[in-house]
Amino acid sequence: MQQTKDLAALQQFCTRIRRHIVEMITEAKSGHPGGSLSAVEILAVLYHEVMRHDPENPQWPDRDRFILGKGHAAPVLYSVMAEFGYTPVDQLHTLRRIGSIYQGHPDRRFIPALEASTGSLGLGLSVGLGMSLAARLNNSPTRVYVVLGDGEIQEGQVWEAAMFAAFHKVDNIVAIVDFNKIQLDGWVKDIMEVEPLADKWRSFGWHVITLDGHDIPAIRSAFSEASATKGKPTVLVAHTIKGKGVSFMENNPKFHGMAPTKEECAQALAELN
Repeated sequence: MQQTKDLAALQQFCTRIRRHIVEMITEAKSGHPGGSLSAVEILAVLYHEVMRHDPENPQWPDRDRFILGKGHAAPVLYSVMAEFGYTPVDQLHTLRRIGSIYQGHPDRRFIPALEASTGSLGLGLSVGLGMSLAARLNNSPTRVYVVLGDGEIQEGQVWEAAMFAAFHKVDNIVAIVDFNKIQLDGWVKDIMEVEPLADKWRSFGWHVITLDGHDIPAIRSAFSEASATKGKPTVLVAHTIKGKGVSFMENNPKFHGMAPTKEECAQALAELN
């Protein structure tokens, strides 16, 4: 898979990733389709256009780092990494099987090209900050990108990390909140509201960019602005749709952590044709 900046090609890539997500979770009979589908465009732009990375040299010291804080959305990361040649596409259907490299949450013991084993919610931003500070100490051009779930940011450690990053002017890290507004047990606003989200991050000293997390030109622009922002960390508050691309999954809390049936899979794939 070669990197591309062609909009139509990127959109086709996103559709292919969504098909992988639906198929692999259906085969596994378990997994998290909703939050995987909501993050597709974000990861597509990151891997195609933003991050400096090399599948043929995954341990390149000056590579950019990506961390999926909301590790339960592993299918989107696995699909993108497979399409770029880090891991085999033809094994995606082994998701969650014993012995598969595609475990239910990202695990570096199985995929060394992963930057971190994640899934314990709230830890991703702290891990990313450690990498960002190490890069600064090493005078490395490395930048770090961390995707956080909107339910995940109810964890206190996220805000400790946010305070630390701003205080130490860590400007080579970008947090992206996948703000799809649904978490495990229902709507975020009914469980523990996080709004006004942009104001919260701003009050912690971050540069805040609010955007449509499915609008590829808007995502491109946001990452460009983040790169140009110096002296403080940047967060993208990306408004997304849980289950994006599959009509009966969109904004449906049921599909936070429920696999589609074979019949639902067929319907979803027909929509993603």
